[in-house]
Parts: sequence; C-alpha cells; structure tokens
Amino acid sequence: MTLMDAVHALAHAPDLPVLAADPPPVVPKPAPALPAAVNTQVQTVLNWTAGFGLAAAVIGGLTGWLLVAVGHNTERAQLAARGKQSVLWSLCGAGGIGLTSSMVLAVYNLSV
Repeated sequence: MTLMDAVHALAHAPDLPVLAADPPPVVPKPAPALPAAVNTQVQTVLNWTAGFGLAAAVIGGLTGWLLVAVGHNTERAQLAARGKQSVLWSLCGAGGIGLTSSMVLAVYNLSV
C-alpha cells in the first residue's frame, strides 16, 4: 500500500467525522476604540499642543512683521529680510500643525 492509497483510504473511511460540516469557531470582533478615560486625556493633550503651536506661530508671524517694519524704517535690509523669513516660517509652521492634525484624524478614522 502506497502513501496515496493510505490517504485515500483514510479520507473515505465511513467512521471518520466530516470536518467540513463542523461550524467554524466564532471569533469576537471588538470595535477598535480607545477607552473613554484615555480618549479624553489624549484629545486634551493634542488640543493643548495644537493650541500652543498655533499661538507660537501667530506670535512668530507678528514678530516677523515687526522686524520687517523696523528694518524698513531704519534702512536695515538684513533685519527686514530676517523678518520676512520669520513670517514665512511661521506660516509653514501653522500649516504643518494643521496638516499633521488632519493626518492624525484621517488615520484614526480609517482604523476605527
């Protein structure tokens, strides 16, 4: 008797239980979510961080415009140029904060 004959005989034996008719085991699928106590704390930290970051960007932009005005009125070209750079970097920082928060929310909503 070859190996294939033995496998064939075992597969067609009348006293073996039919495995295909057994129902599959039920696996619970809980919804992925943070506990409410953790979720509120995480949201609070993210909100405060974004608020402080945007406040710093606004202060940096206002300081940059102040440097532009002082540099222009006192004929200090480097001071005005430095002010223009700080205005642009403040805008980039504020945009980065907004983009990052949008990306975090998008990834979180995709996983839920």
